[in-house]
Amino acid sequence: MNNLLHLPSKTTTGNYQAVIEIQAGTNRKTEINKETGIFETSLRNGMPRSIDFLGYPVNYGFVPSTIMSKDRGGDGDPIDALIICESLPMATLIEFIPIAILRLKDSKELDSKIIGIPVNPEKRTISATNFHELKTNYPSIMDILVKWFLNYDKLNDTTEFICWEDEIKAVEEMEKWRIQ
Repeated sequence: MNNLLHLPSKTTTGNYQAVIEIQAGTNRKTEINKETGIFETSLRNGMPRSIDFLGYPVNYGFVPSTIMSKDRGGDGDPIDALIICESLPMATLIEFIPIAILRLKDSKELDSKIIGIPVNPEKRTISATNFHELKTNYPSIMDILVKWFLNYDKLNDTTEFICWEDEIKAVEEMEKWRIQ
């Protein structure tokens, strides 16, 4: 399992890939342990962390072989990827097309979220393939994601919305933090 963190960010066909940690619809927060590569239930104060809000609206994961390093203002984790499609099981590896970036700060650290859709059209639940189409045809998705991230963690009210940006900025952000 440890190899999931160290898979290439891009496939041999040049598409980005994400590892799903949390499937859409759940309220249980899981994450990959950076030392062991094993998926674990996230703990807070020694107790399993459960989101006291709506379940995750999209599949939540990370882009392998990226690190938003703390010395450069990041949160020390791989860059997050939010994949808009049907619910995917934990540990799914999926090729995706980046269509936007949601820029947030959490506890004064950058916490960017890459928004993506599956490369495989059969797995998509929306038809947007770029930021313009997302913003024009699905503005409510953007609103929902911002509201969700600003409200899902009642014990941590330090999350700040910075802005939305397009697929070009999303690619630049992934490349900025890529380690291979």
